[in-house]
Amino acid sequence: MTGPAYRFGIEEEFFLADAATRGTPGPGVQGFHAAAKALLPAAERELLQSQIEIATPPATTPEEARSGLSALRRGLAEIGRAHGVLVFGAGTHPGAAWDAQRPTDGARYDGILDAVRMIGRRTLVSGMHVHVEVARPDDRVDLMNRLLPFLPALLALSVSSPFWEGRDTGLSGYRLSVFGEMPRTGLPDLFSSTAEFERYVAVMQAAGAIEDASFLWWHLRPSIRYPTLELRIADSCTRVEDAVAIAGLYRCLVRAAERRPDLNAALDGVARAVIRENLWRAQRDGVRAALIDPEAGRAVPFGEAIEGLLALVAEDAAALGCEGALDEARRIAREGTSADRQRAAYAAARESGGEDAAGIAAVVDALARETEGRAA
Repeated sequence: MTGPAYRFGIEEEFFLADAATRGTPGPGVQGFHAAAKALLPAAERELLQSQIEIATPPATTPEEARSGLSALRRGLAEIGRAHGVLVFGAGTHPGAAWDAQRPTDGARYDGILDAVRMIGRRTLVSGMHVHVEVARPDDRVDLMNRLLPFLPALLALSVSSPFWEGRDTGLSGYRLSVFGEMPRTGLPDLFSSTAEFERYVAVMQAAGAIEDASFLWWHLRPSIRYPTLELRIADSCTRVEDAVAIAGLYRCLVRAAERRPDLNAALDGVARAVIRENLWRAQRDGVRAALIDPEAGRAVPFGEAIEGLLALVAEDAAALGCEGALDEARRIAREGTSADRQRAAYAAARESGGEDAAGIAAVVDALARETEGRAA
């Protein structure tokens, strides 16, 4: 992955549910994982047995990414049907209990659970990660700093985690609250240079706190495997169109930051504090949030905020062929997110006379249909 083509790859984490109960899958999930490993080399195990991850190869167009993700999603759904398992994309599992989860065997997973203990077992969350290659990998720490103000908008577009253990949390994106219990998560600090970042990593490694920089689970980080800057803020997207739109918008933002070295070049403690507040607003309200514009000194509706962001990257979208991603972002802002659709499915089931469990089952069923790409 070299050159300034801004190639990108998408990693998606999905939940697995028992097709009959819609809760945590039973021992038969091992057959699902064995089949997925044999039939889908791009699918990988995750920390918990009730999860699976897929990843695309580097893409240069949104169409490539959409085609790859759609094929992988359909493949997982077909394997799931053969093993009594539903596969779906969401930031949290709507109904499963965290203490009923079984960890996946493996040295890395064992090491994580040994280090973080019960917190690791509680991370019943799934996210989407987007890698975008950069023209100058040595500049990734500077780019990481300057892209932080855009994270709340990207989170708001992705929120898909309103439910936790069968309850409506009142938040659109509860995933960040759960994952925030883990160490070395959240916003990265503002590093003044690549050398300063590398010194931090070296200190942490020497002290035995981390094995390498892949144990820094921030919302945004330089990859240690690829010359990319990895976005990690997004909830797992239920619709493939949303995943591709958010990835495309992030790709445009990376190009804009490289094209304009002045963009967010003077971030300070105040700016970082405002970003934290905007992340909370996006987590709580999704595309209905009012985000603070520090330059204007006021909170603006999300629709206004996203239009400003899209105008900023219009040139980059045209250069990268990502105009469709901008249109899709507008659609999400206008029509709502997965979190909104989940609440609607829950309410419809309850209005039809169902109990709470029936409402959660309806949510899981709707999530599985959307993830595979089937109509309601």
